[in-house]
Amino acid sequence: MKELWRRLQAAFEGLSTNERLWVSLAGGLLAVSLLWFGAALPLLSAADSASTRAETAEAELDRVRTLRARFDEVSHRLGSVETRIQNGPTGEIFTTLESMASKSAVKIDSMEPRTAAASEEYRETKVQVALKGVTLAQVVGLLSQIDGAPQMLSIKSLRIRTRAEKQDLLDVTFTVSSFERI
Repeated sequence: MKELWRRLQAAFEGLSTNERLWVSLAGGLLAVSLLWFGAALPLLSAADSASTRAETAEAELDRVRTLRARFDEVSHRLGSVETRIQNGPTGEIFTTLESMASKSAVKIDSMEPRTAAASEEYRETKVQVALKGVTLAQVVGLLSQIDGAPQMLSIKSLRIRTRAEKQDLLDVTFTVSSFERI
């Protein structure tokens, strides 16, 4: 290695001043190029990649926070529904609906039980209620009572039609579900 270095040094000393200047300039450019492509560009690329990964991680963290907030909200709502089911009064849904209808000055035309999907934790009782010739205020009053009932009641479907002979009266059909812990 020392021999090679001596030969290069002897060859360099044998050059004219202009040739030495050009060789020094070419050597300097080669050294700068090696530093740029060998060290600076990889470091810049790694920094850019790290920055991109950090931005992606921040976006994913924001998504996780959003999902966590939604999960907490749904979990809270589920907990309040389960508490309402457990602590609410139990009883015959038909009797409860009849009582609410009388408070709303509504006469129920018919109530028919419907089959409900089985669950391991809860028993669901469904009833289809039909009202004929009622006003909008009466319907709203009855639905408000159902929504605010201490017993866990849920309106699953609602169909409202105006009557042909009296446009201010409605025929309403809805399905109410009641839940009890098994």
